[in-house]
Amino acid sequence: MMAAMPTGKRPAGPFTPRDFQLVLLRRMADHNPGPVEDARRELGASVAQMREANRRWQAMLRSPRSRSAAARYRSVLGEPESVAPRRIGDLECEARQWALPLWPGLRFEVLVADRGVVWNEWLVRAPGAPGPELRTLDDLTPWSCTVDEAARAFAPARPLQGSAPTRWGLAFTAPDREGVRHEVVAEFTWGLLQRTAVGG
Repeated sequence: MMAAMPTGKRPAGPFTPRDFQLVLLRRMADHNPGPVEDARRELGASVAQMREANRRWQAMLRSPRSRSAAARYRSVLGEPESVAPRRIGDLECEARQWALPLWPGLRFEVLVADRGVVWNEWLVRAPGAPGPELRTLDDLTPWSCTVDEAARAFAPARPLQGSAPTRWGLAFTAPDREGVRHEVVAEFTWGLLQRTAVGG
């Protein structure tokens, strides 16, 4: 007679690129839930599934048997679409990029330094993809640009400390449609613009 199967949670399957996109969305939801809800539905995922993907990702990060960050991204996302040397100041690193279906005009980029140490992880414009035309406050809509695009368009921009490792801020001045300049604080998650606060 066959023994009864134990009850309880079914073992989780492999962590997939879809799960990883849900992790990115979960971090963005704190700042701008509207686009996140649309993207979550596009992936066919529930709020519970998004939270579970984030929980599993955090567990992977904290596990004592966790792979290095560089190896973890490769195991989840597969081989990078492109790998290129990159120099930032005195830091020599390797830029690895992956395509993600939710953001076809962007790439998820991981900058890997010596011994597989990940120096940065964010969304950047895909090579050859047209960037946004950023001229006024009206152009600074959620998900419209990346950190470096905003910094170039509204230079000089001052970097601000983010509230988490995946968050960045920029302070700069930008004109409205009448040409009046305003102080702006822009908030980014995973390198993608989430929201702006406009002063006088």
